[in-house]
Amino acid sequence: MDITEEDFRRFNSSKLYAPLKEQGLHSFVFDPIYDIRFFGIEKLHPFDAGKWGRVYNKLVERGYINEQHICRPREAQYDDLLIVHSKSYLSTLQWNVLIARIMEVPLLIFFPACVIDRKVLKSFRYQTGGTVLAVRLAIECGAAVNLGGGFHHCSSKSGGGFCPYADITLAIKFVFSQRLVEKVMIVDLDAHQGNGHERDFLTSTDNVYILDMYNCDIYPRDAKAKKAIRKAVEIKSQTSDQRYFSLLKKALDEAVLEFQPELVLYNAGTDSLTNDPLGNLDLSPTAILQRDELIFKTFRKSSPAVPIAMVFSGGYQRNSAEAFFVGNVWCCWCCLRHLHH
Repeated sequence: MDITEEDFRRFNSSKLYAPLKEQGLHSFVFDPIYDIRFFGIEKLHPFDAGKWGRVYNKLVERGYINEQHICRPREAQYDDLLIVHSKSYLSTLQWNVLIARIMEVPLLIFFPACVIDRKVLKSFRYQTGGTVLAVRLAIECGAAVNLGGGFHHCSSKSGGGFCPYADITLAIKFVFSQRLVEKVMIVDLDAHQGNGHERDFLTSTDNVYILDMYNCDIYPRDAKAKKAIRKAVEIKSQTSDQRYFSLLKKALDEAVLEFQPELVLYNAGTDSLTNDPLGNLDLSPTAILQRDELIFKTFRKSSPAVPIAMVFSGGYQRNSAEAFFVGNVWCCWCCLRHLHH
């Protein structure tokens, strides 16, 4: 992965790591601005644009976390985004027609780009800053969760699939630039292929290992991006718990033998749940919890323990907040246990 002198200048002037000094080390990253409220139009997309706040509220209501466990991110600024994106790509986000395509909400074409930026894209810039921060917190604390982020369809040159910014690529470039780690594994268990970060790391497979388990029958079916995947697990629509776990366990066992990461970035997603309108898989809510447990146990109980940062990614049911809550109980326990023992 190329990191230019201009990138280093931008890294050094960035404020995305500032919350570590301002707020201290905490396991969870969240800001209420994550939720998208755009005159009700956000409801026209199957993506639950208010799930992030509902997950946070449920975790607080159940007593798993409180405000003391939260680190609030900074918004990714234009200079931060230029570390991963070209000026050409960022300029396309000033055109409402192109934003509507990326966000998959056609009615956005009737709104000025400045309004879309303030009501929609700003949320994603905060979540992008959250992913950068969560990865750094994971290195410091052992584990961290961004209660948002995971825009795995966005590459440095192109957005799509409700993903306008390449937060995963940006977070990894930050830790590489600071020489905090040299080897990163991306474990992508969203139901869709993570073609964005895969396109960005096509020439970096020696220090970025990608394990991607996805439904090969659905979007994006990106053959070029697949070349970056070191461990691809292609599954069919309606794959259920038993088959899924058999394949995942085998892939994880093989991956940790082939590559010893110094950091894991876990792109979770709950669009693999049964009845998800876009994922087309058949996992139970219990399976989501067991999946997250398996990932955290594999890396946090290894010797030496590997830092892990989790981001939320997809989930296209209106009740996905409850599913996310169930799946993240284990992650909460892991983070808190590491901090207090």
